[in-house]
Amino acid sequence: MFDGVAKRYDLTNTVLTGGQDRYWRWATRRALALRPGERVLDLAAGTGVSTAEFAKSGAWCLALDFSKGMLEAGRFRRVPMVNGDATALPFADDSFDAVAISYGLRNVSEPDAALREMLRVTKPGGRLVVAEFSTPVFGPFRTIYMEYLMKVLPKVAEAVSSNPDAYVYLAESIRAWPNQRQLAMRISDAGWSSVQWRNLTGGIVALHRGYKLG
Repeated sequence: MFDGVAKRYDLTNTVLTGGQDRYWRWATRRALALRPGERVLDLAAGTGVSTAEFAKSGAWCLALDFSKGMLEAGRFRRVPMVNGDATALPFADDSFDAVAISYGLRNVSEPDAALREMLRVTKPGGRLVVAEFSTPVFGPFRTIYMEYLMKVLPKVAEAVSSNPDAYVYLAESIRAWPNQRQLAMRISDAGWSSVQWRNLTGGIVALHRGYKLG
């Protein structure tokens, strides 16, 4: 499915979010608190647009995605890329100072297994940031947002996406995804410590951050 949307994926995301995707990437980089020389794994990196954002910090950033088509579409970004499975990461224990996954955890077949794998490859004292669509906190806004997801988003995708049907699935996956507190509990259950979250754009997106104890 993601191979099919790869060619116009970044453009479609910018249109569907009204340009908010740029702000969300910036906020994710800030939440990671990266330092020059650190090693960072960007999971479900797609075309590497988030990886390139993280690399502005001076850290060494590696993009990993399950979709070869997405990685191929982002080759021009000149960030290191690898094809791989988030539930069986091809890295040694304690390999990275930080791990991030943006809008991809809900698309992994076993999200809890992926969270455990992220913990395994993170160094003691390292951190995780999960950027994911979530539940708007203000009731009336939440109602409007859900209407947009299920009725407007698919129609907009028809005009700009290379595979509009994929966005019907994406809308449904967002609606079915755990809310902020529920996701924080799952991250904690996977072994991450001091898990907290911050809402962006009224809770359309939530940034969850956790740490690996030594």
